[in-house]
Order: sequence, then structure tokens, then C-alpha cells
Amino acid sequence: MTTTKYIILALALSISPVAGAADLLEIYHAAQSQDAVFAAAQATQRAGQEKLPQGRSLLLPSVNLNASSTYNNNWIQYRGAFLIPNVGTLPLPNGAMQFNSNGYGVTLTQPLFRQQNWVVYTEAELQVTQTDAQFKAAEQNLIVRVAQAYFDVLIAQDSVDLAEAQKNAISEQLAQAKRNFEVGTATVTDTYEAQARYDLTNSQEIAAQSNLEIKKRALQQIVNANPGDLRHLGKELKLDALQSSNVGKWLDDAQQGSLQIVVAQAGAELAEKEVARNRGGHYPTVDLVASYSQNSAGNGAFGFGSDGHSQAIGVQLNLPLYQGGEVQSKLREAEANHDRAKEELENTRRNVELQTRQAYLGVVDGIAQVKALQQALKSSESLLEASKLGQDVGVRTNLDVLNAQQQLYSTRRDLYQAEYNYLISQLQLKAAVGTLAEDDLAKINQALY
Repeated sequence: MTTTKYIILALALSISPVAGAADLLEIYHAAQSQDAVFAAAQATQRAGQEKLPQGRSLLLPSVNLNASSTYNNNWIQYRGAFLIPNVGTLPLPNGAMQFNSNGYGVTLTQPLFRQQNWVVYTEAELQVTQTDAQFKAAEQNLIVRVAQAYFDVLIAQDSVDLAEAQKNAISEQLAQAKRNFEVGTATVTDTYEAQARYDLTNSQEIAAQSNLEIKKRALQQIVNANPGDLRHLGKELKLDALQSSNVGKWLDDAQQGSLQIVVAQAGAELAEKEVARNRGGHYPTVDLVASYSQNSAGNGAFGFGSDGHSQAIGVQLNLPLYQGGEVQSKLREAEANHDRAKEELENTRRNVELQTRQAYLGVVDGIAQVKALQQALKSSESLLEASKLGQDVGVRTNLDVLNAQQQLYSTRRDLYQAEYNYLISQLQLKAAVGTLAEDDLAKINQALY
């Protein structure tokens, strides 16, 4: 990577109202220039764009230049003599002759009727359409992958923070249980329960830290740099309902705009064109051919040098009669591939429908789940406070407090995960209908602080 790219990436990951914390858009912009998968998609699109001029070239004239220079070493022994009427006979030049012969020529061929070439040109147009759709799909996929990797880091960090907070809370309960046991107001069982819960939480914290490191490396793979600190979601996530609550409308939009379907549709049409192209192997070809050549030789059969040139223009017809069954075999192969492409298109349509339904439910049910978990969090906080108060007055045990703490932190972690899933589902739904853009990512980015 060049120094300039390092500077650009460093700026992209460091400029933020919160010192040292990158937001979702900054990570995405870094990924646009650093992600290897997206770079490969860009190269694939550039390569695909060349299919059109390649197909067009088959309809245009081709011009070939040929030239030669040959050294000749000949030995000739003639029989008899050369007879000239009313003059007599002349001896023919016998023996060895060494000389150079030189020549060059130009040939122009203009296809007049080549059915296969025309089909290849129309295939090239479909290939460009398919390549463009694949690249747009790669752009949308990059948005989803960046968001998923970003939120994976956040939930992993949340898990570490929650495990640490829970361990601290249990540590306080453990200390209290030990004090109560020493003064005789609690049994040793309370101490064992708190110690066991503390040890379990400590192991969970270690696992959470390991998972955080893995998630950071996954995000680093996309941006090719250590992302550092990231912005988190605000305390109150705004839950936006879908513009259309009719799942049928989303399914119809997906069938019309899904880039996966566009790619598969182009593939089916290409397979159909291949059938026509291979069927054209039976058809005649007609070309306009024009040529010009000039040759010179330092000697010849009669001991004289020569210079000459020629011009020719005409129409050539070629009619294939039999190629050992190759044309028929390739036609059957193309027909089978066409059937396969049609089935793949149908499978893609079904997959897109399933993905759209899943993303739709992820948004709709996600809103309900987040609201339910927000209420559950409040209830868990109240339960913990009541359990602590009950322990103080003797109606609740140490185990009751530990369970209430466990429920509180589990609920908080589930809430964070539900919020991230809801945001990812929004992006996936837009991707399913082919409308996902950077603006959608920018909208989610506004929820970060």
C-alpha cells in the first residue's frame, strides 16, 4: 500500500467528533478502497465491459498483413534446349542459382453473413448487463458486510462490558456473603453460590474477550487496518416502521428489482443465445474478401529475376457439410445448459422471495422484539432492586439476588443483539429489492454516538 493510501485510511478511521472512535460511514468508505472482495468485483466489471467491443469486432472487417523474405539455393539441370522459331536453339541455364525472393500482401475480409458472429455480439450485450448487475450486487453486499462486521464488534464489546459489570456486581455479593457468614447471619452456602457464579462469569468474560478479538480481526480484514474504537448505538434507538407494511408489495418489488434475479435472468438469456449460436454451425457463411500482393525474385527458372503484383476482390461462400457430429453435439449441450439456466433462474426467484420474507420479518418482528426487551429490561431492573431490598429484610436470599442480576444482564445483552439485528434486517430488506444505497447506511449511522 502506498503512503498516500495509508494517510487516507488513517484519516478515514480517525476523524470523528468522538476522539479515536470511527463511525459506520467512515469504516464503509475505508472498505471501498481496501476490501479485497470488492476490489475483485471492480476488476471483474472492467473485464466484463470488454465483452462488447470483442463481440462487435466479429461484425467489422479484419485486415491482415503478411510479408516474407526467402533465400533460395537451387540447382537445375535442363534436358534439351530452348527452340526459337526462325532463329534456332539456345542453351538453357543449368547449374546452381542463389537468389532472394521477397514479397508482401494485404488481405481484407468483411463478413457479410455469419449468423454465429451476430449471436455472439448480442451475447456480449447480455454479458455486460450481467456484469454490471453483479457489480451493483457487490456494492450492496459490501454495505451489508461492513454493517454486519461493525455490529459484530459492537455486540462483542457489549458482551465484554456486561460480563465485567456482572462480575463486579457478583464480587460485591460474594464479599457481602462472606461478611454475613462471618457474623453468623448467613450460611456458607451463600458464599459458595456467589463464588460459583463469580467463577462462571469470569470464564464468560474471558470467552467474550476472545470473541471480541476475533470480530475485530474480521472487520480489519475488510478495511485492511486496525479499526480501533467504534461508535456505539445511542441509548434510545429510534424504531422506524416500514413505508409499506404489505409483505406482498415487498415481494413484488424484489421480483422486479433484485440484482440476483437480474444476474440469473441474463444467464438464462445467454444460455438461450448459446443454443442459437450453436445451431448456426449448420449455416453457410459469406464474406467479402479483397487482397493485394507484391513479389520480387532475384532469379528464376530461366535465369531471370522478376517483379510482380496482383489485386483480387470477390465473395466467398463456405457451407459446412459434416464435422464429425461436433455441431450436433454442441447444440445438444447448449440446450441442456439452457434448461439448467432456467432452473437456476427459478431457484434464484424462490431464494429472493425467502430472503425478502426473512428480512421483512426481521424488521417487523425486530421492532416488536426491541420494544418487548426494553420493557423486560425495566422489569429486570425493578426485580433486582426488589431482590436486594428483600435480602436486606430477610425475605430474599443471596441466590435470588444473583439470579436477578443474571436476568438483568442477559436481558440487556439480548436487547443490544435485537437492536443490531433490526438494523441489519433493514439493510438486507433494501438489498433484497435492489435499492440499498449508501444513504441507507448514513441513516443508520445517525443513530451512533
